[in-house]
Amino acid sequence: MDRLSPYALGATLYMPATREDLLEVVFGEKISGLRSLVVCLEDAVAELDVNVALSNLQCLLEDIHARGGRPGEGPLLFVRPRTAEMAARLNDWALIRHVDGFVLPKLTLNNLRAWEAAVASSPLCLMPTLETPEVFDPGAMSELRAALLEGGAERIIALRIGGNDLMGCLGLRRNPRTTLYATPMSYVIAMLSGIMGSAGFALTGPVFEQLDNLPLLEEELALDIAHGLVGKTAIHPLQIPIIHRALQVCPEDLLAAQLMLQAEAPAVFQFNGSMCEPATHSKWARGIVERARWHGVRGDLASAQETGEQATVRGVA
Repeated sequence: MDRLSPYALGATLYMPATREDLLEVVFGEKISGLRSLVVCLEDAVAELDVNVALSNLQCLLEDIHARGGRPGEGPLLFVRPRTAEMAARLNDWALIRHVDGFVLPKLTLNNLRAWEAAVASSPLCLMPTLETPEVFDPGAMSELRAALLEGGAERIIALRIGGNDLMGCLGLRRNPRTTLYATPMSYVIAMLSGIMGSAGFALTGPVFEQLDNLPLLEEELALDIAHGLVGKTAIHPLQIPIIHRALQVCPEDLLAAQLMLQAEAPAVFQFNGSMCEPATHSKWARGIVERARWHGVRGDLASAQETGEQATVRGVA
């Protein structure tokens, strides 16, 4: 299985498996610019509608197959099973090969092996969601990290942070006038960025649930990126272009990253007024280049290149 880039996810839109327009969304006929879609059988579907949702998902896969498979320009497609038992059932469907992977809800150390067993025979990639009370415990997250590394981390495209569920664990709901970083989630995101990010796991940002405050969404996205998050869950198509614009790379960062990744780069040098140290910053540089590959550059790269050619690039004493 070719590993998908976590930067390919961009804005990830969740849609209930009961929706009747899923095929149009999968084929890019309904939501412009969508990069990734999760068909949800869990929280977005009421218990009494589960069988209807499963039937609708099966029809979706049959329709995809009848069209000869998904289009190359369409969004990545994931399915979010309700339980590990449901994942095992879905895994036995022949047409499940038309999706890219599973989103695993409410992953913990206690249920990890059950989820692994459920998808063991599948080549699909995985996106576990961290959204239970254990997430607040750094020790528990360190143990989960070790178990994930032991159990096949190469299948994991990203870890999703379930912000609303985690706030719910505390009996809280975000203030509509502030970002999530003005809540206890600031600690959680920073801690997960350190514990999971240092082990090579990509993390995606929680939903922004205010639909009428797009400037605040932009502020939260800047903080997401500052914490190393590679994408964000979207709850409405209006959020998609804003998320993708925020994920674009500024020209100065891309030029600095390219300089650091050159084989002949000095051990330490100055570029555009900042110290660059490839041994320290190479992981950041690779991330910037990969992000630019998927989301492009924000601003005038040609102008920045011209400025960069005139800027001083010299060793730092």
